[in-house]
Amino acid sequence: MIRTATVDDLALAHELYRGFTAEVADAPWRDDDSDEEIADLEQALRAGGVFLADTDGLAVARMIGTRVGELEFLYVKPAARRSGLAAELIRHASTWLREQGAEVLELDVLAGNKAARTTYDRLGFTPVELRLAAPVDELLAERAEGPTFGAVHVQTDDSTAVEREVHKALPRLGRPERTEVTGPANGWVTVRDALCDREPSVLKALGKELSYTSGGVVLAMGVEDGAVVHYTLYDRGSLVDEYVSVPEYHGSLPPGDVIALGSNPTVVARLTGAQPARVREIARTAASPAELPPWNELYAQIAELMGVEADAHPL
Repeated sequence: MIRTATVDDLALAHELYRGFTAEVADAPWRDDDSDEEIADLEQALRAGGVFLADTDGLAVARMIGTRVGELEFLYVKPAARRSGLAAELIRHASTWLREQGAEVLELDVLAGNKAARTTYDRLGFTPVELRLAAPVDELLAERAEGPTFGAVHVQTDDSTAVEREVHKALPRLGRPERTEVTGPANGWVTVRDALCDREPSVLKALGKELSYTSGGVVLAMGVEDGAVVHYTLYDRGSLVDEYVSVPEYHGSLPPGDVIALGSNPTVVARLTGAQPARVREIARTAASPAELPPWNELYAQIAELMGVEADAHPL
């Protein structure tokens, strides 16, 4: 049962707050602001914006404008989850906020809190703005100055079909600029576009789209800043292998993510016919470009492994 908390519930509210902070850690570079958050909790309680689900959950809401309410805090104990309790707490908070004049409810959620994000997505919350973070030292570090380019290789001999699908897909991904479709050569048709050269994310998106529409294997492969070689392999629209020669080039990653960006020789061999031992030997990862062969050599070696053309310059 959901009820509005009173001053007599302060100890319970503190307990639930501590349960949340113990489970969902804030970003490590932020100062400890628990004292301020406790003070905000007590202020919200006096204003009538704190709601309890017996001893299992807590929601804290407040007005942050004449038409906007904020869900400042939401926590449900692990044992009470998957029961709809979070949604009930949000509904009670929303009812109270509407009485205060709110037309929209906003909230913040940590990017890594996947369970909470799933709940909010299901209830209809959508992103309004995105807060990004980067270490200052990395922003000030010198970046390699070199070419950024890429190509999409479709495992087929039907270049006409590939060209047709490219002209359908590219306008949905961005504004196409200068597009070339060449081949087949060695069982691959190659697609180049100046937009894909500049934007590795567009290169990957085009690879995924062409793999889906062709129902086959597609390799999206490129170079960034003349420093990092990368590829993604798709099979029937699904990403099955991803490689980045310097996984943490853009910043620190969890150890599991670093490992995931290493080449999978078994998958590469199954889809391209490359020798697994050669894949392990050539498609290595490192902490910096200096620990690997020059980008153009590494790019050419991986292209040879896959059996695709290595056109190592922007379109």
